[in-house]
Amino acid sequence: MTLTLEQEKLVQHLFTACQTNKPLDRDTYVGVVNDFDTAYAVQDAVMSLKEEPTAGYKVSLTSPKTQAMFDSNSPLYGAQIVSRFLKTEAALSLGDYNEPLVEVELQFTAKSALTVDMDLEALLVNTTVAPTLEVPDSRFENWFPTLDKFLVLSDSAVGGAVVSGAEKDGANLKVTDLVKIQAELTHNGHQKGNGFGSEVLGNPLIALQWLVRKLAEQGKKFPVGTRASTGTFMLPFNLVAGEWRATFSEGFGDVVMHVIETK
Repeated sequence: MTLTLEQEKLVQHLFTACQTNKPLDRDTYVGVVNDFDTAYAVQDAVMSLKEEPTAGYKVSLTSPKTQAMFDSNSPLYGAQIVSRFLKTEAALSLGDYNEPLVEVELQFTAKSALTVDMDLEALLVNTTVAPTLEVPDSRFENWFPTLDKFLVLSDSAVGGAVVSGAEKDGANLKVTDLVKIQAELTHNGHQKGNGFGSEVLGNPLIALQWLVRKLAEQGKKFPVGTRASTGTFMLPFNLVAGEWRATFSEGFGDVVMHVIETK
């Protein structure tokens, strides 16, 4: 796809914002991108300017509530570079982000290449599954929850960071296990919210299946080692300093991140 001059400028400005952490005025760019295909093309162009490889994806808008917020009738995905995937007990600085949120999700990692012909059971058998805290963030100021959906998508579906806990082998799990997983989110020991795996399109594996098929439509593959954070169990909260912990049922354990005020 050939981008217009204004869309090419958006690519450069998004990349610069990624490098400098100086947010863009969202109203300046409304109407520059007006369809999903172009938004994905802008996202791809920004990713191509980064010096790190794509290590995985995040899936957004996986519940009726979040889709309604951004006037969308389908999920979106955003590519993520390798340095954005972190492990539990990670330390994050608010100075490295713009207006970050926190979400509770599951992360799938491919043990073998995932393909469009795989049903949910096959996808589970061929992945590991980990409890996850995701930090959505945007390169636009005042973005949540009213940023234009095409700008959300252009901005890697507002990808920030993904912090994952201990992995379980999907071959030892059942598809229905993921529906009944309950997660409790706490901040400095105080409960913030609860949610279930069923909030993610009925089952987080459905979000993974959607992603694999959407990538295939665009001529992209899902090779061994690729990761996917598949959608939030509950509406997000503003990320502030302190300890954030998500405790998952069904033996998935905890995932923790420590957030500080400055760099």
